[in-house]
Amino acid sequence: MKIDFTLNNKHITLDTEPTKRLVDAIRDDLSLTGTKIGCEVGECGACTVVIDGEAVTSCLVLVGQVQGKNVLTIEGLSELEIGRILQKCFVENGAVQCGFCTPGMLMSAYALLNKNQNPSKEEIKEAMSGNLCRCTGYVPILNSIEKAKDELKTLSKK
Repeated sequence: MKIDFTLNNKHITLDTEPTKRLVDAIRDDLSLTGTKIGCEVGECGACTVVIDGEAVTSCLVLVGQVQGKNVLTIEGLSELEIGRILQKCFVENGAVQCGFCTPGMLMSAYALLNKNQNPSKEEIKEAMSGNLCRCTGYVPILNSIEKAKDELKTLSKK
């Protein structure tokens, strides 16, 4: 079946089984391996992508469900100002260690800041609650999102 959707700001048509998991279509059919496969049951957040502005675990989404939708993966994030700022802040603040969770963390943080450029600490924690990290202890990740928030505020004042 042909599935038409926008991926990283480009219209694509993918000929695949509509019941294939989105994470598998992204990684196997489209060769975008930045989206990681972790727990495979929607608990770890490693496979997080943004669909129509919402962070979702792509291991729980069937590719047929993205028909006509806008999907953003980690590969498309650097094309966006918020994405570039987030990536820079994660590196500068030591939020990237083994790197396995980083794409999902960045996608969840992007979805939050795209909707709310001035989230409270509690809102940041809530938005990141679906993403697990075994290396950082979360503090550098939360600090990175706070820093990105501050940089976005500065940019919007210019």
